[in-house]
Amino acid sequence: MPGPTLRPATLAVTAGRPPHEADQPLNVPITMTSTYVATGELEYGRFGNPTWTAFEDALGALEGGRALAFASGMAAVTTLLDLVGQGSSVIAPQHAYNGTVAALADAESRGRLRANLVDITDTAGVIKAMEDDEDCAFLWIESPTNPALEVADVPALAAAARELGIRVVVDNTFATPLLQQPLADGADIVLHSATKYIAGHSDVLMGALVVPPAGTDDEVYDALKARRGLAGSTPGPFEVWLALRGLRTLHVRLDRAQANAAELARRLAEHPAVEEVRYPGFGAIVAPVLAGGADAGDFLVRATSLWVHATSLGGVESTFERRRRWKLEAATIPEGLVRMSVGIEDVDDLWDDLVQALDRINA
Repeated sequence: MPGPTLRPATLAVTAGRPPHEADQPLNVPITMTSTYVATGELEYGRFGNPTWTAFEDALGALEGGRALAFASGMAAVTTLLDLVGQGSSVIAPQHAYNGTVAALADAESRGRLRANLVDITDTAGVIKAMEDDEDCAFLWIESPTNPALEVADVPALAAAARELGIRVVVDNTFATPLLQQPLADGADIVLHSATKYIAGHSDVLMGALVVPPAGTDDEVYDALKARRGLAGSTPGPFEVWLALRGLRTLHVRLDRAQANAAELARRLAEHPAVEEVRYPGFGAIVAPVLAGGADAGDFLVRATSLWVHATSLGGVESTFERRRRWKLEAATIPEGLVRMSVGIEDVDDLWDDLVQALDRINA
């Protein structure tokens, strides 16, 4: 493993590599097996894989902890919820990935837990919610939130949760470990939909969880690893290899996409068809709210040729969608909000494609 003093961009390239020895490959090979010769540490394909290990080493190095790979982001979400005791509660953002909100609602409907959805930007209000709830097991944070792009005070919330004995989960999918390292801010567990920026090419379905380094919280790491195996939430070796390959270029992809996003946010704010632009000042997601509401948003996503109307995000190509087209989206999200995942194309081409549609809306 590379030394801890390396900067994140270097870690993204170097962590999880084979040793620099004669005839060693530069990249970890894909280990395509379900079965191992007995009496070793692996034994069976659900328990481990060298390709997983390489990815987990690399992501763990970037987040400053130990990573576990999962079959999808939702597999990671539901594995975490499996750790919540019967009748306990989870405090989570009212605006969050709708798969997370749906999983919480499903567990609540079955009497497994209680979900308390809060305004995650109201730090004092969230702390009071934790203080008032003796059964709270997890404070679940997204920052920025999906799709409202609200930013939480992770250090303050994590410190308060620690005082109350509540574990903190931070979904770091939008920020990535290059822009935010929640473990360093006091979080207990970091969640990623590796489908998004980590893999980065819209060709992988995968998730990951990261906990602090060995010796810090081994109980949670062991529990998550055990649940992964019991639930069969394990990823395929080829998917993990693709995600690791994508991780190698995360820093250059994110640099370009973030620069594009900041410029598009500036230009969108000046267009009369746009009522509001939500952009936290970092990352590559922009959410303009169109003055014409749902009709304007639906027109925009149909009237471009370069931007792709799609629900996922974090790839090299620019995608967008009107989020309230989904029935599970929170009613407090404006009808005209269009979540834009800005890619790495030329920013002027992206703008030309947007502005011709926006001008037609305004007309």
